[in-house]
Amino acid sequence: MKVRFPNIGKISPEFFDRYIFPNLGAKRKEVLVPPQHGVDTGVISIGNGKVMIFTTDPIYILPDYGWEKAAWFSWHILASDITTSGFPPAYITADFNLPMEITEEEFEIVWRVWNEESEKYGATVITGHTARYPGCQYPMVGGATFVAIGDEDKFLTPKMASPGDALIITKGPAVEAVGIFSNLFPNYIRENLGEDVLQKGRELFYKMSTVEDALTAVSVGYREEGVKAMHDATECGVLGGVYELAESSDVGVVLYKDKIPVYEGVIEICELFGMEPYSSISEGTLVIAAANDKADEILRVLKGKGIKSEIVGEFIPKDKGKWIIEKGVQKPLEHPRVDPFWSAINEALNRGLS
Repeated sequence: MKVRFPNIGKISPEFFDRYIFPNLGAKRKEVLVPPQHGVDTGVISIGNGKVMIFTTDPIYILPDYGWEKAAWFSWHILASDITTSGFPPAYITADFNLPMEITEEEFEIVWRVWNEESEKYGATVITGHTARYPGCQYPMVGGATFVAIGDEDKFLTPKMASPGDALIITKGPAVEAVGIFSNLFPNYIRENLGEDVLQKGRELFYKMSTVEDALTAVSVGYREEGVKAMHDATECGVLGGVYELAESSDVGVVLYKDKIPVYEGVIEICELFGMEPYSSISEGTLVIAAANDKADEILRVLKGKGIKSEIVGEFIPKDKGKWIIEKGVQKPLEHPRVDPFWSAINEALNRGLS
């Protein structure tokens, strides 16, 4: 059966299984976690009880945010993925393939912010490539790999949740979608929803990172002593993130939708742009599987850092299914498949909103 590229966004599990997974080059015994759909990190053993963990993503820079914000976000997209392993970034390789129109002053801001965030979390750049080329355009201006090092008996992947684990969600739905729309289309939001809602949406921009969420959660403990698995809710949002974590771990799940934390202004802004919030892109939202007896403590340390979070369900045996319960009504939890953010932002840009 022919498996096609999606019209936009990430490839499907079927495409990955058909084309990518069977063709991964030579087999090496030190590879503990190979590429897997829905898993953002790969892991290799480096001996002496240590592992090295890798994640790779585009360098995503959108000048419309303002250069400081754009640079911060591009760094944290990558760092959010690596910290779902339970460890902070240690090493960075960065390949900037830049548009011809970027100026020296603009790139200097980008690199300064990357340096500041790297120093803050103890990461060092070890190699890279930087150039301007015809044909390159924003927002995808290259790619980078972030690397972490940790104990082999502590690293986490989204495959480690078990029946009985608690489900914790931080920040809630559409954090990224609303943060982006509020910064790109402030006039339209202000005219339709008012200044107060606009400002609440704009405040979400610097919450579009799960770095602090992840590192705070694992301060309680790893695996049976605390956090079992983590996954950041990027494309397809909260519903996609919960489904993907359950699917990766080969377990079922019960999600109580009414318990999911929601920032003020999120629902209104999503409705204005025709986005279903719970399936909209939400970088900054972390899905956590926690050892049941450690869930309350994890919640306490998260809230102690000012990170909005709640216990919103539990993982169950796979044969019990995947369920979402809203206002007492239970129905199957299905993967959204297509993130409504992409069509919404294309429509807004085509309409010339500001």
